[in-house]
Amino acid sequence: MLVGQGFKLLIQALYFTVIARSLGAQNYGAFVGVVGLVGILLPFATMGSGYLLIKNVARDERQFRTNWGSALTTTLLSGSILFSVVILISRFVMPASISIRLVMIVAAADLFGTSIVGVCGHAFIAFERMKWTAWLNVLLSALRLVAAIILATVHSRPTALEWGELYLASTSIVMLLALILVIVKLGTPTFDLSRSAAEIREGFYFSVMQSAQTIYNDIDKAMLARLSTLEATGIYGAAYRIIDVSFTPVAAVLVAAFPNFFRVGADGISATLRYVKPLIFRALGYAALVAVGLLVCARMVPLILGGEYRLTVEALRWLAVLPLLKAVHSFFADALTGAGYQALRTAISAGVAVFNVLLNIWIIPAYSWRGAAWSSIASDALLICGIGTAFFILSRRSQSLPDIRKALEVRAEA
Repeated sequence: MLVGQGFKLLIQALYFTVIARSLGAQNYGAFVGVVGLVGILLPFATMGSGYLLIKNVARDERQFRTNWGSALTTTLLSGSILFSVVILISRFVMPASISIRLVMIVAAADLFGTSIVGVCGHAFIAFERMKWTAWLNVLLSALRLVAAIILATVHSRPTALEWGELYLASTSIVMLLALILVIVKLGTPTFDLSRSAAEIREGFYFSVMQSAQTIYNDIDKAMLARLSTLEATGIYGAAYRIIDVSFTPVAAVLVAAFPNFFRVGADGISATLRYVKPLIFRALGYAALVAVGLLVCARMVPLILGGEYRLTVEALRWLAVLPLLKAVHSFFADALTGAGYQALRTAISAGVAVFNVLLNIWIIPAYSWRGAAWSSIASDALLICGIGTAFFILSRRSQSLPDIRKALEVRAEA
């Protein structure tokens, strides 16, 4: 996963540079705003079926074909409903300057294409065949880079809509290749719509959690497009994109460790705590180096992206602390999931998402992209506090249970 994410990191950096320079701050801001809107609903396209696939297959490989078939069916049905929802709400949250066709194109690409590629990647993660998951991630970024180069070559001043069309085409190609790869390597799906109420509920928790994560990570871009200017959205979106790219190696470790969280979590919260500690310390070491690097190298951004992005230097320096915050709460959150506390994790994430939205409603009109940056930092800090508190309480409770059992046994003997 680390090698694959390394190639993905390089490709995404090139892809991001080409697109940002070709579109300019305003067109790039329009595209980022639409992606942020679709991203809020994107997790519900799979209804958590990819995570259920990992959990079930990691414990029993014989369940793969049924779980994969259920994941594909769920994605097609949910994606169709959400496509209509996105088109409906876009007229209320997006500025009139953004074409409805752009919204439709991005929604189709992400709700169907990106979601199915993600489910195929989860299929390989369930078997811990990380090489193929990494290959799919690299392929998706690589074809988008090719599409970006085509855009810059064919159009001297491309629009967000022209980029959206190539974005859809490249995503669709990867989706077809991903389906073929899973069929060849793992087997054909068995389509069975029956699921237990417990699994449907757990899948919904996964979707709510993902959506909440998207909200406190990406809703500020859509809100900036509506409450501020597209130029401000482009400036902030560029800075946040660099933060996302810098976090890629840590994300690779999170993906590689995810199946083990379910196995270790079967022994309780204390077992996941022992498992997660060394991972967090290593991630923090990397994140500290990244934060220093971002502070020092931020002034190079306008030289790479163009003069329109000169204010991205300040935005990037504000956001440089985010990799450190994300490194802490991401691992503790996965530990909660592995130990069977997905509902609690979802509740904490949803609370932070509501906090982020309410704060952005006040702070973005007053401070534009600077307000969005402050809101992001506050939200990640609050997430650490919430998950850390939950972990502390659950750990203390699990440690006290043996003593309670022992006291009850002594009393019973007496």
